[in-house]
Amino acid sequence: MTRPIAGWLSDMDGVLVHENQALPGAAEFIRALRDHGRPFLILTNNSIYTPRDLRARLSATGLDVPEDAIWTSALATAQFLTDQEPGGSAYVIGEAGLTTALDEAGYTLTAAEPDFVVLGETRTYSFEAITQAIRLIQGGARFIATNPDVTGPSADGDLPATGAVAAMITAATRREPYFVGKPNPMMIRSALNRIDAHSETTVMVGDRMDTDVVSGIEAGLRTFLVLTGSTRREDIARFPFRPSEIVDSIADLVDRVGTPA
Repeated sequence: MTRPIAGWLSDMDGVLVHENQALPGAAEFIRALRDHGRPFLILTNNSIYTPRDLRARLSATGLDVPEDAIWTSALATAQFLTDQEPGGSAYVIGEAGLTTALDEAGYTLTAAEPDFVVLGETRTYSFEAITQAIRLIQGGARFIATNPDVTGPSADGDLPATGAVAAMITAATRREPYFVGKPNPMMIRSALNRIDAHSETTVMVGDRMDTDVVSGIEAGLRTFLVLTGSTRREDIARFPFRPSEIVDSIADLVDRVGTPA
């Protein structure tokens, strides 16, 4: 028997927004979640921005999402490191979203014998910083990365992202990073803990089979795939797993929020 849906996790890009525009049904979906008091989090692998930044960006598209309802790979990474080694130290390559999350988690950001090298997203990867990271990892620092995405979008085309830079560091050090963000189900489980939700009564909504859907499945959630992002219906057959349901867009899920089933 399928249990009623009590909580919702949703990806951001391709589900709620696309190229700084809200997708049809997104505002109604967020409004329904808030009106019905459903626990929810909006997830993103992007570690550049703080939840405050992302709230402002979503607000500019007409989506009213509270700051505490946004869960980034940077926050998940900070939570993971706190669980592993409370009050530790890290050498960080990343932007404010990551450095702020680690600082607020009580981590010391340093290049002097850090416990971890933490690699996140940035638009200005520095050769000097990457070289420093390589030497620190060779010296014994543990290697963590926020997410495995190898490219990120820009107006001019793809940009190298965390996964691509991690591969370069791995080639130099022969050390593989531990990726915290999707498709690692760790990201989903940390989100569940954040809203005190249970996997059996929470669903994951996403537009990518290889990150959103697989991480939801591996964390024990029902999964909804929307077709407004990077996955087309004909792509689904290529994967050895399936979402629980396929819908055209987030608009098709608005009524499900008020009458969970």
